[in-house]
Amino acid sequence: MTNFSHVGEKGKARMVDITAKKVTHREAVARGKVLTRPATAKRIEKMTFAKGDVLSVARTAGIMAAKKTWALIPLCHPIELTDIDIDFTIRSEEGEIQIEARAKTAGRTGVEMEAMTAVAVAALTVYDMCKSADREISISDIKLMKKKGGKSGTFRRKN
Repeated sequence: MTNFSHVGEKGKARMVDITAKKVTHREAVARGKVLTRPATAKRIEKMTFAKGDVLSVARTAGIMAAKKTWALIPLCHPIELTDIDIDFTIRSEEGEIQIEARAKTAGRTGVEMEAMTAVAVAALTVYDMCKSADREISISDIKLMKKKGGKSGTFRRKN
């Protein structure tokens, strides 16, 4: 059984001390989905929402969120992101927008939370910009797909 690194001797939450860790190249990829009616996905694809280009705004929001993850998640370290990239795949017939975020750094701690935060906030932005047209939008399956770097090495999700 693995111990939780964010819990101290007396069960109190704590920020992990990463001072002695080596600086390594680290990368994480996260994915999630926004599920809409097919007509909503088609409007996103054709950029016909009055609020503007939904995916460009969502991409910007996701990037901004990744940079502020340390301010949103209490025990995350503020880290220097060297790259954050967000891509969208629209499957309009199914009413699905897949979001993928890739975060990179050269540092002492990983960027998994930054990648997942980017996906979550990009998805919430899509919801916010489209909710007037589709009240049944849902967000699902936000998960880490891959991470590399650091002492624990590489992780790849199988599904």
